Amino acid sequence: MTLSAEPVGKIHWGRHLRLVLSTALEHVGTDPVVFGLQVSRRLPSSLSYRLARPLAAAHPWAPGMGGLGLHIRGRDDELEELFDRAVREPAVLRRDHQRRRRLAEVAQAVDAVDHAFRLTAELPGGLRRSAGTLARRDWYLGDMGSAVENLQRGWLSGRATRAEKRQLLRLVDERAQFHGTAPDLRSFLGSDENQLAGTYQPQPQTVLHVLTNSVPHTSSGYALRSHALLSAQARAGWDVHAMTRPGYPVQVGRIQARDQDVIDGVTYHRINPGRLPETATGRLDLFARELMVRCLLTRPAVLHTTTHFVNAMVVGEVARVLGIPWVYEVRGQLADTWASRRPAAAEASERYLSFTGREAQVLRQADDVAALGGAMAERIEEITHGAVRVGDVRLAPNAVGPEYEAEPEPVADVRRRLSTDRWSVPDAGFLVGTVTSVVDYEGLDDLIRATARWPEGITTVIVGEGTARPGLQELARQLGVADRVVFTGRVTKAEAKDWQRALDVFVVPRRDRAVTRAVTPLKIVEAGASAIPVVASRLPAIQETVRHGVTGLLVPPENPAELADAVLQLWADRGLAHRLGRAGRDAVLRDRTWSAVAAGTIGRYDQLTSAASRERGGHREHPTG
Repeated sequence: MTLSAEPVGKIHWGRHLRLVLSTALEHVGTDPVVFGLQVSRRLPSSLSYRLARPLAAAHPWAPGMGGLGLHIRGRDDELEELFDRAVREPAVLRRDHQRRRRLAEVAQAVDAVDHAFRLTAELPGGLRRSAGTLARRDWYLGDMGSAVENLQRGWLSGRATRAEKRQLLRLVDERAQFHGTAPDLRSFLGSDENQLAGTYQPQPQTVLHVLTNSVPHTSSGYALRSHALLSAQARAGWDVHAMTRPGYPVQVGRIQARDQDVIDGVTYHRINPGRLPETATGRLDLFARELMVRCLLTRPAVLHTTTHFVNAMVVGEVARVLGIPWVYEVRGQLADTWASRRPAAAEASERYLSFTGREAQVLRQADDVAALGGAMAERIEEITHGAVRVGDVRLAPNAVGPEYEAEPEPVADVRRRLSTDRWSVPDAGFLVGTVTSVVDYEGLDDLIRATARWPEGITTVIVGEGTARPGLQELARQLGVADRVVFTGRVTKAEAKDWQRALDVFVVPRRDRAVTRAVTPLKIVEAGASAIPVVASRLPAIQETVRHGVTGLLVPPENPAELADAVLQLWADRGLAHRLGRAGRDAVLRDRTWSAVAAGTIGRYDQLTSAASRERGGHREHPTG
C-alpha cells in the first residue's frame, strides 16, 4: 500500500519528550523486565541481538538481566536450564530468594508461567518486592482479585515499595474497568449536556473513526485494514476523520509524530499530552473528552470504532450525548487472543470472563455490528448469548485496494527490485514463506519443521517481526536448517507487498485456537490478489477465504508433515501452483475489494443517519416526548 501523506500537523517536541520520559519511568517502576523486552523489540533485531550479548553473559551473577539477554538472543534452552537450576538449588539467604524472584519476573515476561509458579512457590513472607512479583504472576493468568490482594497485604504490612503502591492503585482501577466502570461525560459537560443533545447538527456524509493505532506509524494488519477502508470511504465522497488512542504514537517511540496527518484524503488526529493520567479510568475519561471536542469541531453524522470494548465504551458515551448512531466493527475477540498465549485454565479466569462480558455488553448497545466473516459472527452470537444473532451482524471482510487491480509484475522483476541477495535469498530459487507478525499462534515453528523435510532447493522466508522470532531462529539452528530459513525482520510497507509477490507459495500455518478459528487474516486476501497460491491451516475463518483445490490447499493445523507435503505438491507441479494462484486472484477481485466493502458500510451509515435524523426531528416536534 503506497500512502500519499500531507504534512499538515505540528510536532510538539517538548510535550512528546515529556510523555516518553513519564511513560518510561512508569514502566520501569511497575514492570522493568517487560519494559526491557518491549524496548528490545522496538530496536532493529540485529542491534538488540548484539546488545543482549553482554546481558546474556551476566546470567551467573545477575540472573534477571542475564535471563532477559538469553531470551533476546534466542537461547531459550539455556534459559530453561537457568530456571531449573534456580529451583533445584537450596534457597537459604535472602539473596537466594531474590534471585528466584528476579528469574520469576523473566519467566512471566517470556510466557513461561509454569516456571514463574515454581520460582515463586516458596518465597518467604516479607521479601522485598515479592508482592509486586506475585501480583504480576496472578494478573498474567487473569486472577485479578488475587493480584490485588497480594499488593494490599504488602501495603497493610508496611513493606510495600512506592512502585508496588502505584501498581496496586493501577490494578484496582483497571479491574474496575473490567467490571463496569465506564466514561461519563456528565461531570465534564455539566448543564451543557442537554443543550448539546438538542442543538448538535451533524454534517452529512461525515464519519469519525476511533482506532487503536494507524498508519503511517504502524503497519500491522489492523492499521492497514483501517486505512484501506477509510481511504475507500474518502474516495466515495465522504469526509473521513480518525482519532487514535491517548498516547499513540509517541508512546511507541514516534517522538516526531505530528498532531494531525492527512493521508489519502483521511485526517488522523492524535492525543499526546505531556503526561497521561496514571489510571485506566483517567485515560478513559481523557479519551472521551478529547473525542467529544473533536466531534464538535468535525461534526460527524456517525461514529465508527473497532474492538476492543474500551474503544466502544468511549464512542458509545459520546454518541449518546450527541444523539448520533455508532458502529462497532469486530475484528477479533481480544479476550481469545489474550487466552491463546496462556494455559487453558485462563479461559475460566476472572479477566477472561469479565472481558467477554464487557464485549457482550457493548455489542448489544451498538447501533450496527460488523465482523470480518461468518465464523466471527457466530462467535458474536455465542458471547452475547443470542442477543446479537448471526443474521444481525453485517459482514465487512478483509479486502484489497486499487493497487492490486493491475496485473501482478513478473516474480523475477519483483525479486530484482527487492535485491533478495541482501537477505541471502536466491533470486532463482523456490521460495516458500509468509508476511506476518511473528507470534506463537501463527504456527511458524511448524513451518520451520516442514522446512527440514524439503530438499535444499526450497528456501523458507519469514517476513516480519515479533516476540516469537528468537525461539524460531534457535529452532532453525537446532534442526540444521538455519541456512534455509531467512528472517527479514521488520520491512517497509512497499517491501512487504513485494515479498507477497516474490514468493512461490504463501503459507499460513496458524495453530488451532479460538482466535485463529474466528479471524480471517488480511494477508491471505492480499496473497490471493497477488496470484500466489496459498497453503493454510484448515480453520473455519480461513476456509471462508481459501477453497481447497480451487484457490489454494488446506492442511490440518499443527501438522508439519501435511504442511510439507502440500508445499512439495506445488513445488513438483508448477502448473497446479499457477492455476491455484490465478483462481485466487480472480476470486479476490470479484468479491473482495475495498470499494465494495466501503460501499456496503456507507449504505449502512445512510440507513443509520436517516433514522437518527427522523428521531431528532420527532423530538423537536414533540419536545415533551
